[in-house]
Amino acid sequence: MLDFRMETFLTVCEYMNFTRAAEVLNITQPAVSQHVHHLEKHYQVKLFHYEGKKLRLTPPGEMLRSAALTMMHDELSLEKRMQSMSKGFQDIRFGATMTVGEVIMARILKQYLVQYPETQLHMEVGNTQELLQKLDDGELDFALVEGFFKKSEYDFLHFSTENYIAVCGPYYPFRKKVRRLEDLFGERLLLREFGSGTREVLERYLDSKNFGIDDFAKTAEIGSLHTIKELTKEGLGITFLYEIAVRQELEKGELKEIRLKDFKLSHDFTFIWRRGSIYADMYRVLFHRFSEIV
Repeated sequence: MLDFRMETFLTVCEYMNFTRAAEVLNITQPAVSQHVHHLEKHYQVKLFHYEGKKLRLTPPGEMLRSAALTMMHDELSLEKRMQSMSKGFQDIRFGATMTVGEVIMARILKQYLVQYPETQLHMEVGNTQELLQKLDDGELDFALVEGFFKKSEYDFLHFSTENYIAVCGPYYPFRKKVRRLEDLFGERLLLREFGSGTREVLERYLDSKNFGIDDFAKTAEIGSLHTIKELTKEGLGITFLYEIAVRQELEKGELKEIRLKDFKLSHDFTFIWRRGSIYADMYRVLFHRFSEIV
């Protein structure tokens, strides 16, 4: 089990406030301070410092936080593996962002379960930020994500590189002739919710051109990939998605690509897990099995 003082440390890291951590843990503030002081004395480093009135982690504190999160993740994973082993099956719990989960994983899991029928699978679909949080909390073993993540905190393997394109309905009535990205700003932009990797890719690209989401005349935030595609088909706006997510619709003529002179973008889909996990070799095996099916 994770040392209770380490749990106190992680709670302080979460709230960056000793008083709030004491309330959450139902202990006194002096006890919280004592637990942190014990760890600082043990490692012979300062874990926190104040910048003005704000509590911050020191570099050694950041290192301990990352290692402690991995230890917590592995401990929770070990508990689930021991329980599943006693029942005679392998339990795999992983996450996938929406494009990966809805477009790619069905084919992979169908063949995987045929090859490894003893496996019990749990796949959770969510946006990148939700999945990273669940990885940190030990609720998932690994994840396949399309968004950005801190490479200092996760080990990762490249799964695929996908083209990112602008699309519209086949008869969409543009307000003006479209040649460049800013020619789309008069249209309604259909986009995913905040925290989505698909949205973050667009936001970062717009920022690199000194633009932003607010430059579009109208926006509609929708947490469903399917709904975004359906609304786009009906000509209710334009959107930016991975080509793999709309390949069938493009082939059927239900959607069409908006070709822009100044927009050429691709992004990696990545297989990730907590850095330093004791299960890294097993995750690599699962990565190669998934990759062979694609």
